[in-house]
Amino acid sequence: MRLTVLGSAASYPDAGRACAGHLVQTSSTAVLLDCGSGVLSNLGYVMAPTHLDAVLVSHGHVDHFADVFALQAALRYAPTGPVPPIPLWLPSGLRLRMEALLGERGARELAEAFEMRTLEVNVPVVAGDVTVVPHPADHVDPAFSFVVEAGDARVCYTSDTAYGPAVETAARGAQVLLAEATLPVEYAGRAPHMTPAEAGALASVSGAHTLVLTHLWPTIDRDEAGRQARGAFGGRVIVADELTALDID
Repeated sequence: MRLTVLGSAASYPDAGRACAGHLVQTSSTAVLLDCGSGVLSNLGYVMAPTHLDAVLVSHGHVDHFADVFALQAALRYAPTGPVPPIPLWLPSGLRLRMEALLGERGARELAEAFEMRTLEVNVPVVAGDVTVVPHPADHVDPAFSFVVEAGDARVCYTSDTAYGPAVETAARGAQVLLAEATLPVEYAGRAPHMTPAEAGALASVSGAHTLVLTHLWPTIDRDEAGRQARGAFGGRVIVADELTALDID
């Protein structure tokens, strides 16, 4: 399994970055976890968007789904003609909110690009040889962390969440923890997000060998975020940049 970070910024992208988006690939399957602002542009460095097998959106904040609208245009106006609709897995209620922005014609065009399906807790999503299990996240209702498995490889993507029992359960047993680390320490507790030190603590209890920090506030000191995470976790720590890639066996 290969994990590629397409967007590592929280809420809004600073210069040269994108909002939440993470690509999981095997030799035969490509699954996109979240599709925030700027993700589609970075996806183009890795693969054609028409070759995606599924897209999953973790929750209904716009920095996690804004580029779905751009993706539908790429699918409907592909160079060789419209491609068959691909599965788009959404939290309950998000489809109606997205369609409300588009109007009747736009909603019809969205349905031409995607087979829209609803995520449910602990109900696996299977795309080719990749399985994604949604777990509840402590953020908005509904919100999900994703546990991704392919062969012997196992990754937990926390998405947006506060630290607590829910994300500990999702993360347990993952080899790689792809964890949000949104909050500078001075804002700890101000919002349902984790600090870099909390992400490190989560990696420590999960048993992961590698922690990848993502969803970082644009003005945060990323070097300092890495140091704070390493203070709580003795394994490998990577502070994500756009197009950071990691192979997981």
